[in-house]
Amino acid sequence: MELNTLKPAPGSKHVRKRVARGIGSGTGKTGGRGHKGQRARSGGFHKVGFEGGQMPLQRRLPKRGFNSPTREDTAEVLLSDLEGVKAETIDLAVLKEAGVVPGSAKRAKVIVSGKLTRKVTLTGVAVSKGARAAIEAAGGSTDAPIPQPKPKREPKAVPASQPQAEVQSGKGEARPEKRAGDAKAARESRGERGAKDKGERKDKREAKEIRPGADSKKGGKA
Repeated sequence: MELNTLKPAPGSKHVRKRVARGIGSGTGKTGGRGHKGQRARSGGFHKVGFEGGQMPLQRRLPKRGFNSPTREDTAEVLLSDLEGVKAETIDLAVLKEAGVVPGSAKRAKVIVSGKLTRKVTLTGVAVSKGARAAIEAAGGSTDAPIPQPKPKREPKAVPASQPQAEVQSGKGEARPEKRAGDAKAARESRGERGAKDKGERKDKREAKEIRPGADSKKGGKA
C-alpha cells in the first residue's frame, strides 16, 4: 500500500464540500471563486461555448448534411420482409406484430429489395413504383394511390395594350404644341415687361432733365 494508491472503502461516500464556511475548510472567504472578475460575481454566467465575444467554434465550423426530424416516422419494408409475413392481408399493425417495422413507426413503405413469390394484399401501406409492379406480378394488390404527374402551369394571358399606346402617342403629340404655346406666352410677357421697363426709364430721364431749371434759378439769385 502506498499513498498514491489509497482510496475510500467500497460503498463509502465523500463528504459534500461546504464552501464559504471559514478558512479552516479551505474554501472560506471567496468560496472557491477567486478574487474579482465576472465569475466571482453573482449572476456572472456565460452560456456554454462562449469564447469572450469572438465567433464561437460551433458557428465557425461549416454545416454538413441534414437530419430530418421525421426520418424515423416512415419505416422501409423490403419485398423479402413481406415474403416472411404469414398473413395475406398486411397493414401497419401486422408489420409491427411481425417485427418488420419498429413500434414507433407511423407509416411504412415497401421498396424493391429481394423477391416476392406469394400473393399479398397491402392495406394502408405505401409502395414504390417498382414494388407495385412486383406485388401485382405475384398476383397481389395494394390500395396505395398511383401518383399522378403535376399539371403544367399555363402562362398567363397578357392583355392587349394597343389603345394605351395610342393614347400615349396622342399625348406625346400634344406636348410640343403645349410647349410652343407656353414659350410664346413667355415671350409676350417678357415683351410687356421690357416695354414697361423702357417707359419707366424714359420717365426718369425726363424728370432728371426738369431738375436743372431749379438750379438755374439759384444761379440767377447769385
